[in-house]
Amino acid sequence: MNFGIISKALGLLLLTESACMLPSMGVALYYGEGDAKALILSMILTAAAGLLLFGLSAWRPKKGIIRYKEGFMITGLGWVLACAFGALPFCLSGSVPTFVDGFFETVSGFTTTGSTILSDVEAVPKGILFWRSFTHWLGGMGILAFTMALLPSMGVGTLQVYKAETTGPITGKLKPKMRETAKMLYLVYGIITVAQIIALLTAGMPLYDSLVHTFGTVGTGGFSIYNKSIGHYHNPSFEWIITIFTFLSGVNFSLYYDALYGNFRTLLKDKEFQVYTAIVIVSIVMIAANINAFVFHDVSESIRHASFQVMTIMSTTGYSSTNFDLWPDFSKMILMLLMFIGSCAGSTAGGIKVIRFVLVFKIIKRGFYQLVHPKAVMTIQLGGKTVPEETLQGTTAFIVLYLIIYFVAVMALLAQGMDMMSGTSAVAATLNNVGPGFASVGPMKNFSKLSLFSKGLLSVCMLLGRLEIHSLMILAMPHFWKK
Repeated sequence: MNFGIISKALGLLLLTESACMLPSMGVALYYGEGDAKALILSMILTAAAGLLLFGLSAWRPKKGIIRYKEGFMITGLGWVLACAFGALPFCLSGSVPTFVDGFFETVSGFTTTGSTILSDVEAVPKGILFWRSFTHWLGGMGILAFTMALLPSMGVGTLQVYKAETTGPITGKLKPKMRETAKMLYLVYGIITVAQIIALLTAGMPLYDSLVHTFGTVGTGGFSIYNKSIGHYHNPSFEWIITIFTFLSGVNFSLYYDALYGNFRTLLKDKEFQVYTAIVIVSIVMIAANINAFVFHDVSESIRHASFQVMTIMSTTGYSSTNFDLWPDFSKMILMLLMFIGSCAGSTAGGIKVIRFVLVFKIIKRGFYQLVHPKAVMTIQLGGKTVPEETLQGTTAFIVLYLIIYFVAVMALLAQGMDMMSGTSAVAATLNNVGPGFASVGPMKNFSKLSLFSKGLLSVCMLLGRLEIHSLMILAMPHFWKK
């Protein structure tokens, strides 16, 4: 294990995180709500820890290849450290009662979950709220990818870090150099971000509000600065803009890069994109019909709320325009299923990912075919290319492990006294990086009343969901530490 290069990478990560607190400090100084000191001290402490780790690398070889072990170590420890130090502004400003609450809030931010323990978010200083939403934007494409995009290469093996942090079973089109790949992705990310800010400003949303809600939309996080989320505005234009951009943020970003260079066919012919779009349309139609019959009794309003909620849930953003916890069980069940499905691999969204469900159905289809033709050798293809068997096996193993973790976490919450709907939806909302659940953790409520144990457990669920389980769980495997 090359601990020198691990220490160097983690040090660079914390130094980058410290620098990323600067905009929030500027916001705090501008509004003068007393949170600037907390942000300045957080920057100093984070930078000091980063310098210490970077300095420790001098005791070990700085250069070398980041192998699989180093890649997983950097990713797992990097996310935990980033969340721990990212919690400092919440704790030092007094916005949260305990470090566990601050850690939960920061994990929720960086993993783009959007679950919160803040009962009255409107009482929190604007500088802290800006940092809270900015963590969504930083974590959307990956905090380590962001570090690699800004800083010189950390070694020829940085691809391992990218793979460990990237969502989905199949890595998208990459550049020869990892830094170039990160820059490519953040170029697309930045274009979409600027486009939404302009759209919201044009529609009449204030600048500060436009920035934080864009961070939450493009990063598919869902932190709002109002207790009623987007429902605070009662503005259909805002809702439709966010609906459109949550859809865009749920698409594989490498497809956008191809489209920017004129290759639109790659986007339109992509199987995952086609299935993703179909699920969105069918879900909107079904929920709109259901809530029109039992809730709103207005077709246009039903379509608007159904479209908004389907997209914010499937993209795992988690904004709410209305209290969907009051909708009929049929609509709530569809939303619950969308939590698990998620959006496309290579996007900022959470969930199991559409591509995995496509592969599972192809595996099932092949199984039925081989029952009739047992000697037939049948490969599974996607996009005109044969999918390797190891990818298929990995997909199956991922879903099985995912479900095991889900049920274990649910049982742990139920053992704490939580009711069935609250417990099942709380784990679904955190493990899939969605945000709000149902019942006691619904869109108009929060996670503040949970025990410290439950908050810690759900924090782990959020990290497992963001890092696609394997990148974090492998650190607990004994064979990982063997030479």
